[in-house]
Amino acid sequence: MKRVIFLFVFMFSAAVMQAQVVGKVFPDLEAETADDKKVKLPEAVKGKYTLLGLAYSKKAEDELNTWFQPVYEKFIRKSKGGGLFDDMGYDVNVYFVPMFTGVNAAATGTAKKKAIKNVDPELLPRILFYKGEIKTYKEALDFEKKDTPYFFVLDKDGKIIHATAGKYSEKKMDEVEAVLE
Repeated sequence: MKRVIFLFVFMFSAAVMQAQVVGKVFPDLEAETADDKKVKLPEAVKGKYTLLGLAYSKKAEDELNTWFQPVYEKFIRKSKGGGLFDDMGYDVNVYFVPMFTGVNAAATGTAKKKAIKNVDPELLPRILFYKGEIKTYKEALDFEKKDTPYFFVLDKDGKIIHATAGKYSEKKMDEVEAVLE
């Protein structure tokens, strides 16, 4: 019975989060690639649908990482097989954004070096490092749980058209795909 109640509360809180942010323009966020190039969101992604994953704690970052491979396979990887459906993939920007705030902001440089050393070169340019305050984003994006990653699909104008949170699941990926089709 406790499990059913927990599941209902979790699903209800996810629906509330989605309702509160969907339709809003994603707030301005300036981040950097691992090689220190500045990227301003949503300005840099206007004109194309975009999937953003944000995390502002180590535990949330670990859950964010569960999305890397499935998102890579679905939206980033280009087939080299020369088959009929090779060019039928999604035309979508994808960025994962670990957010370094407060005392943790000092760790940004170390995280960049670690990413350069350990992350697939095709995925690396899609990881943006944010260093700064979190309050603006907590309020605008309804970040309630520090240890949870948040995902947003933006339309071509930078408006949020879908939001979800937590560890990767096929159901969540199906929802993201449905919005992008």
